[in-house]
Amino acid sequence: MASYKKKYLKCFGYGEQDFIPCENCSSRSVDVHHLKFRSLGGTDVIDNLMGLCRECHDKAHNDPEYNEYLKHIHHKRLLQLKATP
Repeated sequence: MASYKKKYLKCFGYGEQDFIPCENCSSRSVDVHHLKFRSLGGTDVIDNLMGLCRECHDKAHNDPEYNEYLKHIHHKRLLQLKATP
């Protein structure tokens, strides 16, 4: 398993066999998406990693505006995570 996937699972407290919901639509997440693509200098930090289902992941790669929308969704989720004791 790639180190960035392990980082994502650890941050949100998921195990490898857990149901991991898509952060956008709550379907089963099958990919850890780099919000800023690695080809454009994106890194493997949790602020740049988002769990997505295949449909949302494909759309993120094909629609820059949708990818920007996902950045806001992920940022809100991280804020909620940090606010939880």
